[in-house]
Amino acid sequence: MIDIDFASLRRIGLNNTIVSQLHNPPPDARLVRITAIHREWLTIHDGSTELRARAVPALHRQDLAVGDWALHTTPAHDEHWLCAVLPPVTRIARRGNDGRHQSLVSNVDTALLVMGLDQDFNPRRLERYLAIVKTAQVEPVVVMSKADIAGDVEQRMALLRQRLPAGVPLLSVNTLSDTAITQLAPWLGAGQTLVLLGSSGAGKSSLTNTLTRARQQTGGVRHGDGRGRHTTTTRSLHLCPGGACIIDTPGLRGWQPDADEASIAASFDDIDALAAHCQFRDCRHASEPGCAVRGAVDEDRLRNYHKLLREARRCEQTPLERIAEVGKWKVLQRAASARAKHKGGGHGK
Repeated sequence: MIDIDFASLRRIGLNNTIVSQLHNPPPDARLVRITAIHREWLTIHDGSTELRARAVPALHRQDLAVGDWALHTTPAHDEHWLCAVLPPVTRIARRGNDGRHQSLVSNVDTALLVMGLDQDFNPRRLERYLAIVKTAQVEPVVVMSKADIAGDVEQRMALLRQRLPAGVPLLSVNTLSDTAITQLAPWLGAGQTLVLLGSSGAGKSSLTNTLTRARQQTGGVRHGDGRGRHTTTTRSLHLCPGGACIIDTPGLRGWQPDADEASIAASFDDIDALAAHCQFRDCRHASEPGCAVRGAVDEDRLRNYHKLLREARRCEQTPLERIAEVGKWKVLQRAASARAKHKGGGHGK
């Protein structure tokens, strides 16, 4: 068994669950955590020092992510090599347009979903983030930034309280103020790992700086449309004075859930609970009689729920099934066009 300095490694998120993943490690290996991934090399942390390392060829096909725990050796010339990666306890991932999985972060306890109360305000996008995080079995905390400068703060917060499930914590913060540390204290305990997710310019890097006393570069938003400037270009792990770790991430433009229909449905637990009272067991909450969901759930939230279900359904389809579905919709569209033309011709006589 390798020697583990638990006290030092706890500073970067080590817990007993991670340790239980160790099976017959090489005696000369050391336990480290990946804190950043670059094109040719990785940054790792051994609990006291950050190091540069490379992965052995056997790991090149693995989908490594910031937050992964790994074993590293130093065979010669003071070069550090990752020789094995421990299975993640949690992993937040997305699917690309080609359907492939892409890991974003691993071994995270809490996801801070950061959205601005300014022009960044987008409840649909927030619900997408919630669905992906809940699917990964990670606790979400919604952090509404720019509470000090935005207008209509109370109105927008009230809208979210009405729209989001009651069990999701919802905070409005000034990311530049130390009061943010006090507000987020329940999730910043020693050994905890948090990830910040949100669009560019939402205030993720500013919040990271406040919570960690770091000096990451931050940027404002563009005048006119309020879109953020990309200042964070890679995912990276940072240490908080109180013993928690925070992973900052770049803004994500496209984020397709890495989840099936059942997982998406479970992430909208308010809709899932109401659906149990629908008249029909297979109710789709569209136009069926006796639906317990319509009228009880925000209409736009319900539309977003159906959209995410469709995306998950498409991801589960084979290429042949996608082709068949496209053909089916083309037939339906032609039939609808023919009916419209026939009806128009009848009125003209």
